[in-house]
Amino acid sequence: MQRILALWCVIRSRSTAFERMMEQRGDHRCHHEPFGDVWYNGEQPGCPPQRAQNPTPGLTVESQLDRLLDDARTAPVFFKDMAEYVVRFADDTFLRRFDHSFLIRDPARTIPSIFDRWPDFELGETGFAEQRLLFDRVTALRGAPPPVIDAEDLMADTPAMVAAWCEAVGIPYVPEALAWQAETLGYSWYEGGSWHDNLRTSTGLEAPPTDYLPVDADQRMVAAHEACLPHYEAMHAHRITP
Repeated sequence: MQRILALWCVIRSRSTAFERMMEQRGDHRCHHEPFGDVWYNGEQPGCPPQRAQNPTPGLTVESQLDRLLDDARTAPVFFKDMAEYVVRFADDTFLRRFDHSFLIRDPARTIPSIFDRWPDFELGETGFAEQRLLFDRVTALRGAPPPVIDAEDLMADTPAMVAAWCEAVGIPYVPEALAWQAETLGYSWYEGGSWHDNLRTSTGLEAPPTDYLPVDADQRMVAAHEACLPHYEAMHAHRITP
């Protein structure tokens, strides 16, 4: 059985661009949010009702876990996913199947992006409390904090941060994977992949121009930021640096 690398993220944290980099390496079988697919499209969706898509017979946590394990029989596996999709069932048995790392981002940057797409977003959809809870569980299981990278550090010095993450998780650094050709790829099963429009035209881990409202423009964002910030700060204290 080969290793399964799990990157636990919050929504709008550059995670799919990171996944694209892992695909570019060519040495891992990559899965896009396997448990998120269950959350939105599974036999029993766990998402808020207004987000649910068409329930898919046979799409369950168990079926997605089997897919990861089947691939790991012949090759190393990488997947990224959001902690809020798994905390309800992520016991020690589940967590021991993976080698974990975490991608965090300042909620002052993620929340406006969420609000732009979902002005009715719920606090649980930001994912910060759930990410910290999962981080604490993994830390207790490992006896030490798992690797944490901050999305802003990643954008500020991409080669150094990717190299530091690779060292932390025990895989070779492949600088050639930091650049790719712009392609029209199906990055997501959610809303036709429209959340990843910028990634389709990207050629590397880069920050696209945005024009989102600031957090203080709406009370829903203000309240969410106040609730999320302590969780981000607690994990930020453990972030790796080059």
